[in-house]
Amino acid sequence: MQKQQAAAGGMRIFSVIWFGQLISTIGSGLTGFAMGVWIYEQTGSTTLFAMNMLAFTLPTLLMSPIAGALVDRWDRRWAMLLSDTGAGLSTLVIWLLFSSGHLEIWHIYVATAFIAAFSTFQWPAYSAATTLLVPKKHLGRASGMVQIGEAISQLISPVVAGALFVSAGLNVIILIDFITFVFAVLTLLAVRVPKPKATEEGKESKGSLLQEAAFGWKYITAHRGLTALLIYFAAINFASGFFGPLLIPMMLDLAEPDKMGLIFSIVGLGMLAGTLLMSAWGGPKRRILGILIPGAAMGLFTIMIGLRPSLLLIGAGGFLMMLFMPVMNGSSQALWQSKTAPDIQGRVFAVRRMFAWFTQPLSIIMAGPLVERVFQPLMDEGGRLAPTVGQVIGFGPSRGTGLLFIVLGLFVFVISFAAYAYPRLRLVEEELPDHIADDADDDEADEREEGASELEFKEVPVTAD
Repeated sequence: MQKQQAAAGGMRIFSVIWFGQLISTIGSGLTGFAMGVWIYEQTGSTTLFAMNMLAFTLPTLLMSPIAGALVDRWDRRWAMLLSDTGAGLSTLVIWLLFSSGHLEIWHIYVATAFIAAFSTFQWPAYSAATTLLVPKKHLGRASGMVQIGEAISQLISPVVAGALFVSAGLNVIILIDFITFVFAVLTLLAVRVPKPKATEEGKESKGSLLQEAAFGWKYITAHRGLTALLIYFAAINFASGFFGPLLIPMMLDLAEPDKMGLIFSIVGLGMLAGTLLMSAWGGPKRRILGILIPGAAMGLFTIMIGLRPSLLLIGAGGFLMMLFMPVMNGSSQALWQSKTAPDIQGRVFAVRRMFAWFTQPLSIIMAGPLVERVFQPLMDEGGRLAPTVGQVIGFGPSRGTGLLFIVLGLFVFVISFAAYAYPRLRLVEEELPDHIADDADDDEADEREEGASELEFKEVPVTAD
């Protein structure tokens, strides 16, 4: 009974934190969409548009190991408070500069870098706190709930931001984002997060800050299955990294910002459906199948997005891609949470994100030049591939980007099958022990103590095999 009460209390605390982060994520989605449109309208350059994404990605990569080590030393809640407060103040600076008429492109790059630096603490702290608060059998569902914020943001932010951008201006959107950061901070101040129990792995990893930062990498590379999983996600992120700098410019070649916002909202509806599915279902018992099957499907839908210069086809491909993404991410998160001791998750998860994301700067840097100098010239009227490939996917504006998306989709599809063929990755769940007590065992112990006679009605846990 005490364990059941503790679990219910943990879920309540998680729900409060989740709601605050949900509101903040929606606000950030408004600013992200509107800022991208503003930069592209001011410069007309895909490369300069991509630079803002690079300004976010690089600090995240460079600071992740140190941030993860600090998260394991600090209270998880205070790490999240630092993240939200710093990101909120950085957003306020952008608002002040824009309102005074002094905002320039380089200001946005600098502010974005500061937001990224503070946000580096957020994800490992949030993930580690979730492990402490949520029972093992609900980790997949909790991961689905976390992704709901991103889904709702993807759904409503483009439409709302597009409408506000035209009617009220960028300054109103940025101010709304700052207010949502304040709300997230207030929800964190209202709760407490328990400290993780010390484990042997945690004790052995103690040392200087640099030694603790390096421990996350040593832990992952000591397990070949986890290393392979990380390499797979690095490859997936390399392909998906092209979407950020290329999708909005491609859409602007086909439609006005308000129509583009509508298509993005349709895409967001797919992610919302996927997160609701993951929240209710919890994902497959074999987490690795919940990662690799959606990965292969997302490759096919990437091909669909590039196939024709059609808003309907782009919207359908994006919807289906986002439908599968929460299952993939949720299954991965549940696998890592169950296979990593809670008191070292800050370090391991920070290095995990750093390695999984290190390919994104490459794709961001490559995206603009690759389309402008290679793929688009091939697909322009009179280009080398216009008479052949152009007969299938069309030629002219946006078709170079479309061809690149087709190539990337094929790449993702092939590596998903290659990943399954590697035994250490395919069997990672069987070969690594769980670090979280099995909820079914806890429930049975409680029922024996209480003399319960309805064991057949106990909930079957969603296991992380």
